[in-house]
Amino acid sequence: MILNDANPCDSDGEEISLHLSSDSEISSDEEDSPPSEKRGRLETHEWLTETAKDGTVWREEQVGRPLHHSPIEGHVTDGEPTALARRKVTSRLQSFFCFITLEMLRTIQEWTVQHALQTQHENWFMAIPELMAFIAILLLRGIVRLPSLHDAWSANLGPPLINRIMARNRFKDIMQHLRFDDKDTRGERVATDRFAAISDVWGSFVANCITSYNPGRHITIDEQLFPTKTRCCFLQYIATKPDKFGIKFWVACDLKSKYVCKIIPYLGKDPSRPPGERLSENVVMKLMEPFMDKGRTVTTDNFFTSLSLARRLHSRKTTLLGTVNKIRRELPDSAKKNLAREEFSTQVFSTSGATLTVYVPKRKKTVCLLSSVHSVV
Repeated sequence: MILNDANPCDSDGEEISLHLSSDSEISSDEEDSPPSEKRGRLETHEWLTETAKDGTVWREEQVGRPLHHSPIEGHVTDGEPTALARRKVTSRLQSFFCFITLEMLRTIQEWTVQHALQTQHENWFMAIPELMAFIAILLLRGIVRLPSLHDAWSANLGPPLINRIMARNRFKDIMQHLRFDDKDTRGERVATDRFAAISDVWGSFVANCITSYNPGRHITIDEQLFPTKTRCCFLQYIATKPDKFGIKFWVACDLKSKYVCKIIPYLGKDPSRPPGERLSENVVMKLMEPFMDKGRTVTTDNFFTSLSLARRLHSRKTTLLGTVNKIRRELPDSAKKNLAREEFSTQVFSTSGATLTVYVPKRKKTVCLLSSVHSVV
């Protein structure tokens, strides 16, 4: 395309070289004529295209030039509560019930009381309002961070409201017996569900998160480590995290409101994952399933981003934007090499349905960004 629009006689100083095949003949009358359309196409292809290790053909593009993409029409509304949530919420308490319903509270009450009675507390009981007061203290402790549990009831350190809600010994008593399932049948369920101890209540909570809020156009996906050292078979150790041990969750959040749209615990190898499918792609497709086909955009880091994921999402009218790990086989070799690039320089490649931007934020460092959103970089 560049050669077709250029005339060697009108060059701005840079030499335009047109290479002819060995069997070509050209007369002196044709020397000043512009190159033929066919020859221009061949030379452009040889100069501007590059094939990756997996066979993906990339074409280098000029920065700022519109690419040959047909962009997906984007989701136009910002995140907002669903119509169902709007009808339900008439007070702050009703907004709480959107996520933790009375049925969930009754389930927790039933199995907590059962566990207390089985551990020789003959007259032990906990009413629903008392369970809600217990949860209220948990929320307060999340807002007012204190070194230890005892400090929450301290006259000097703790919020005065906690003392009026519940005594410290009663709080610790409920915490000791708190259960979310029938412990007698847990052994059978653990064989097929490692999250069996909380699976029923957890599933209801996640479903309520999905049905209570419509996210906006942009959704971000990443991992989050919930710090704990409890003994379980799916406990993770991540040296780069502030808290090294914990349970890892895959989380999809609305960009503007930070609302948790969907969340999945990582429980180790998933037998339901199809053989040959990357874990990262499987996670993104699961998290985005309720929000597909609406023109939304997913932003991910280099653990998740890949060309195959971008194409899978594109088939569901969803676009992808994210940094790419340079070890990906679909990247062109020139993008992987740490060449002597100028600081703040940009190089753009395109392939079917996606663009690759190689950016230099500082010397000897390059960042690769894959996008199926942008038709111009």
